[in-house]
Amino acid sequence: MARKLAVIGAGLMGSGIAQVSAQAGWDVVLRDVTDAALTRGTDGIKSSFDRFVAKGKLSAEDARAALGRITTTTDLEGAADADIVVEAVFEQLDVKHEIFRTLDKLVREDTVLASNTSAIPITKIAAVTERPERVVGAHFFSPVPMMQLCELVRGYKTSDETLARTREFAESTGKTCIVVNRDVAGFVTTRLISALVVEAAKLYESGVATAEDIDLACKLGFGHAMGPLTTADLTGVDILLHATQNIYTESQDEKFAPPELMRRMVDAGDLGRKSGEGFYSY
Repeated sequence: MARKLAVIGAGLMGSGIAQVSAQAGWDVVLRDVTDAALTRGTDGIKSSFDRFVAKGKLSAEDARAALGRITTTTDLEGAADADIVVEAVFEQLDVKHEIFRTLDKLVREDTVLASNTSAIPITKIAAVTERPERVVGAHFFSPVPMMQLCELVRGYKTSDETLARTREFAESTGKTCIVVNRDVAGFVTTRLISALVVEAAKLYESGVATAEDIDLACKLGFGHAMGPLTTADLTGVDILLHATQNIYTESQDEKFAPPELMRRMVDAGDLGRKSGEGFYSY
């Protein structure tokens, strides 16, 4: 298998995908629009490797070698010779369209173009390219170095070969894959967590139970490792609001309509752990 990967977007998800891929032996080019964003991304990768080395889960030598396989650029041209490109930018269709249009003209004919989107239909993203059969969803989970799952999403025209190559790539980084055969907004995982978070937020908003008790019910009653409101705080209330809104807009299914409370929290800047305040205080 050819081993050149381009990751577009050096945020939390993009840098995490770059990290696990480099550790698995891929040569990775990480691209973002500014040098500052690239520095933040690579600093995050270094400190993550340092933690793995300190815990004895990775040798210092292997960490150094993996870091050496990552190069950075602010130019999309850096993706030109990649075998697989994974886009991990903001969840906005017009932003993704701009990137996929450019990549479509840049990369080789046989290159797989994957999106890490968690909620936008792959068919919509693929529609702006001349190669919809080579476009696929590869939805990794945050934090990427710790989370075992990768959700592979088949767009309306995604070929079997594209899906197989993407699975081979994801599995090479140590992930276990599930396949979404019908390209619905939110796929499997985002639909499930969105429905749960929306209902949990409504129960909390209407005073049925405290955030702690709602989360405890899911942990002890259903064996969940983490309750839905804690999950919302960890993921980012703004991220989940955006995802549920996307699914609701696409499906018009009332169970995905985000409650007023989530909108007000985002307006007020209570985004969860990253802001210090969400359903819980940190």
